[in-house]
Amino acid sequence: MPVSKNQIKLISSLFHKKFRDETKLFTAEGTKLVKDMKPFFECSLMVATKQWLDDNELCGYDNINTITHEELKKISNQKNPQGILAVFKKPDYVLDIHNLCSTLSLALDDIQDPGNLGTIVRIADWFGIENILCSENCADVFSPKTVQATMGALARVKVHYVDLEFLLKIIPAEVPIYGTFMNGNNIYSELLTQNGIVVMGNEGKGISPKIEKLVTSRLLIPNFPKDQITTESLNVGVATAIVCAEFRRSSG
Repeated sequence: MPVSKNQIKLISSLFHKKFRDETKLFTAEGTKLVKDMKPFFECSLMVATKQWLDDNELCGYDNINTITHEELKKISNQKNPQGILAVFKKPDYVLDIHNLCSTLSLALDDIQDPGNLGTIVRIADWFGIENILCSENCADVFSPKTVQATMGALARVKVHYVDLEFLLKIIPAEVPIYGTFMNGNNIYSELLTQNGIVVMGNEGKGISPKIEKLVTSRLLIPNFPKDQITTESLNVGVATAIVCAEFRRSSG
């Protein structure tokens, strides 16, 4: 069945956070990404070009609406659309505090760049981190750019938008809250735990003062050699990867 004008209008509207919030829907594009997401999220609408339908197996893909390449190009977030786009329903996760306290989780304090956020979701997926706690001012993980940047990892990592200050305040005292700072303790010589929450700060401002007060263990990723003048800071995605790798290495 050909895609309707109303369906095209719906897809276009999901470029804007306001409509993603109102409809509780988001989009994913490309053969691999749609394939990765489909088992984990309820699909509300799927559109594909005739060329894509001719070139791909349809097993598990029911009720696909056909769309012309020109129509897809107008509503696509990609320079060169791959021929398929799906609209999924947002998940409704319940945050399990007990699980949060017994595992390693990430907390993001006002991360603004969609690419950085998507990369961090991929990093969490790689290192077996199931939960990411985003402050309410973080970039939207369901924006087309961020979904694309997760490369399917969003299907396996639960991203929660929370009042981060409030949540960290109610975490039991025995659960460590780590944070990365320029004046922290060398991460390579610290005794890191298998559980806890690791806070990563905003790209330009770092961890905010109100969240910094709640950090119980300050970490530093040192440059080498120690006294050499180097770049001012690491990209937050790169820093997150180093931190997660060190936690997993230390905990065996």
